[in-house]
Amino acid sequence: MILFPAIDLKDGECVRLKLGDMQEATVYNTDPAAQARAFEEQGFNWLHVVDLNGAFAGESVNGRAVEAILEATSNPVQLGGGIRTLEHIETWLSGGLARVILGTVAVRDPELVRDACRRFPGKIAVGIDARGGKVAVEGWAEASELEAIDLARRFEGAGVAAIIYTDIDRDGVLTGINWESTLALADAVDIPVIASGGLASMVDIVRMTMPDAARLEGAISGRALYDGRVDPQEALELLNQAGETDQ
Repeated sequence: MILFPAIDLKDGECVRLKLGDMQEATVYNTDPAAQARAFEEQGFNWLHVVDLNGAFAGESVNGRAVEAILEATSNPVQLGGGIRTLEHIETWLSGGLARVILGTVAVRDPELVRDACRRFPGKIAVGIDARGGKVAVEGWAEASELEAIDLARRFEGAGVAAIIYTDIDRDGVLTGINWESTLALADAVDIPVIASGGLASMVDIVRMTMPDAARLEGAISGRALYDGRVDPQEALELLNQAGETDQ
């Protein structure tokens, strides 16, 4: 079970949004590379990065910040936001990313996702961001009528490394992960699922150790880590102990 610390990039800074609203951004660190180093020093072994500007623009906007992060940490990094073409994917993977996260393009062009999985096995994740169970795209600015589970099922057998499932209504507001919807999605597909949106406290960390959550690859934490609501050492020790018990 992996706890992924999040670095969300807006205008070159490390921020957290409230409910995905770019006007509701809190700056936590003006140096994303330093934040990446701090997370590694705290004991995390993965890093989740989102180019928020890129998600709206449809292309990389915070590329320099991402490159600085990759130089600053030896941890594997997954990146989402504005990655819409095979050229984007190849450029980032050749630049040192462990995997890319495809969101809007997974709705608009699912065949591109399948092609990317064939070309870059094990390095393609799909981001499914949902509001009320319906998939949102273009940086959450546009809603669709597509159900999150239906989108996930489109990629069964395609080689997708993971699905990052975000409940937009809980993102950045510390109300707790939507465990019911997240586990329902994990039950519906064979692809590993990562919970995102709303992780609020050690209560969610403890919930990650429950038997029914073992099917998940992990969960992403942003504001709860930055605000000190989750203690990194305590959280990682708890998850490691649970993993040892499961073996």
